[in-house]
Amino acid sequence: MKKKMIALALSAVFAVPALAQSSITLYGVLDEGINYTNNADDKSAYQLESGYAQGSRWGLKGSEDLGTGLKAIFDLENGFDVNSGALGQGGRLFGRQAFVGLTAFNYGTITFGRQYDSVVDYVAQATANGTWGGYLLSHPYDNDNTDNSFRVNNTIKYTSPEINGLQFGGTYSFSNETGFANNRQYSLGGQYTNGGLLVVASYLEASNPGLTTDGAIAINDANFASENLRIFGGGLNYTFGAATVGFVYTNTNVGEPSGTDTSVYVGSIVAPNGGTITAIKFQNFELNGKYQLTPEFFVGAQYVYTEGTMDATSGNESPKYHTFGLMADYNVSKRTDLYFQAAYQKVAGDKTDTVLDDAYIPGAAGVSSTANQFAVRAAIRHKF
Repeated sequence: MKKKMIALALSAVFAVPALAQSSITLYGVLDEGINYTNNADDKSAYQLESGYAQGSRWGLKGSEDLGTGLKAIFDLENGFDVNSGALGQGGRLFGRQAFVGLTAFNYGTITFGRQYDSVVDYVAQATANGTWGGYLLSHPYDNDNTDNSFRVNNTIKYTSPEINGLQFGGTYSFSNETGFANNRQYSLGGQYTNGGLLVVASYLEASNPGLTTDGAIAINDANFASENLRIFGGGLNYTFGAATVGFVYTNTNVGEPSGTDTSVYVGSIVAPNGGTITAIKFQNFELNGKYQLTPEFFVGAQYVYTEGTMDATSGNESPKYHTFGLMADYNVSKRTDLYFQAAYQKVAGDKTDTVLDDAYIPGAAGVSSTANQFAVRAAIRHKF
């Protein structure tokens, strides 16, 4: 009798996966290297830094088959600094992503939580920094968020299935405030693929980003704090043989910057002559290319022309940024690679008499004391 009961119990245990198959995957990236910046506040700097080509992270993702083509899915992704072990993304436990949702092959995917917006999902994949280059090759101040300077909290996201190469999606992020529009966000985007061709476009709008703790774009997560933020853009990549070339245009409008605290990158920006800044705008034009010399080794290059505008009651000025980036990457195994990066930026055009006149490569040791800056990085990356 006892043997029969044990057999029945074991059969019940092993019958569960047949009813609802589940999977959980542990994954991660450790990206660590040595950086050199030629001018950070008029001094050179050598640093050991984590997470440039890709942010260092570990995560858990999984799914459960609910039957009839429907699955429950989740992803919890933590960002951290390899050098100190400190949490990234403002000290959040799962600051990179934290969502749960449902996916169906014929109807698409809907998810809820802290997620990427449509600019990141669609347009970023046509940029150098959003694919193979990472942080050091971002557009000035990552003004268009193509390098994920911020994620969006309290977010509902829909992603369509792919239909003849076409896919689209969007996000809506709640303010979680009694003031419904006080730090909310919405975005839309899409892509079309056909052979080696990729065409992308997206639009994002946020109200009061960076001005509340619990809103869509939190205080310690925003790249700019302002009364409104609008980002739109598009681009294309074309792959032929071992080569990929791309062009991207993005447009960022930071409207009515909040007081003088306009950017977590450069601190306070104060209009000269006692004026008030009404808007900071950026237009980014990027050309990029990548060539896979061997299955293990690729080289990539990028040029970005950024036209900035600072609208102020004391006058409007237009600084211009020229940014060049290079990368070489060699895979020593399926999970480990060594890479080298170099970036150079020159600021020209009108003088704003603010920190916007000084060069600053995202990921450099600090803002340059001049209109020029150069930075290099040699690193190892391991994926699991």
